[in-house]
Amino acid sequence: MKTLFSQDIIPLSDLKINPGKIANQAKDSHRPILLTSRGRGIAVMQGLEEFENHEEERAFVKAIAQGLLEIKEDKVQSLADAKKKLGINT
Repeated sequence: MKTLFSQDIIPLSDLKINPGKIANQAKDSHRPILLTSRGRGIAVMQGLEEFENHEEERAFVKAIAQGLLEIKEDKVQSLADAKKKLGINT
């Protein structure tokens, strides 16, 4: 998801004039849009699907990092012990 600076930087005044067009652009392009005020970035707008996918991916990466940290700290248990604790018979 690469930002196209020629298309994806929009002044806040344009959003005020035609919010539906800008929202559809964010949704249809699958790219974030940088909103500016007085030439400076103030906010990012993106489609809901992209936002949800990004949040899911972020949570997944965070869980992997936590798992790797627990392995490093030797906070692990055997599969047999885990099954026993969960009441799963093999």
